Amino acid sequence: MEILDLFEEEGMRWTPERMMQRLRVPRSTLYRYLKVLTDAGLVTSLPDVGYSLGPRIAELDYEMRSSDPLIVDGRPLLQALVAEVPGVGLLCRHYRGRVLCVHQEGVTREFRSSYERGRAMPLAQGAASRAILAYLKPAQLRRVLLALSGRRNQLEMNEALQRIRRDGYCVTRAELTRGVIGIAAPVFDAEGAVIGSLSLTVWDSGVTDRRLAGIVDRIVFSAQVLSNAMSRRS
Repeated sequence: MEILDLFEEEGMRWTPERMMQRLRVPRSTLYRYLKVLTDAGLVTSLPDVGYSLGPRIAELDYEMRSSDPLIVDGRPLLQALVAEVPGVGLLCRHYRGRVLCVHQEGVTREFRSSYERGRAMPLAQGAASRAILAYLKPAQLRRVLLALSGRRNQLEMNEALQRIRRDGYCVTRAELTRGVIGIAAPVFDAEGAVIGSLSLTVWDSGVTDRRLAGIVDRIVFSAQVLSNAMSRRS
């Protein structure tokens, strides 16, 4: 798994020598693991280039898009949302202390979304992430807050998360992308634990308070429908 994690670093050419330096394992051990991963199609080697992710990753990605309940049940909700409100809709999932976009719908000429399917987001920034962060278990949330530099930043973040829990949604302006508003609501599983978020990013220009309130209601409703769908599947 540590070998596969190496490929998260963009622009790196992973030769066996670089892998040995990074992982600090003997050559014989590394080649044994590489053979297992290559035989499974999870990595592949290219002459004069090194190792890259293999075709099995694409197969697993297709299976995830076809079977993940969050995506299967959330996709039509996002499609309906972006058809009604021009913007970029995201379904995000929380795992291993990060927030990952697992599905995206919609495009717009006004701006280019900073995040798309498969890209991890900052856990403490952006509406899609904060809508999840606000509902983490106390121990998980404590670790995130402690990672923020400065007592003032920790207090401000804690107050912002309390507002999200009170309101049931998160709204941010130009936090990750200039000139846009991010609106997100949490998605819960059958046991009431937060598993992700449903969000929409829209161009800030011309969005009145009344219009924003309508968009918020639509997103909160869609997230509740998706949470109910997760419970029914369970």
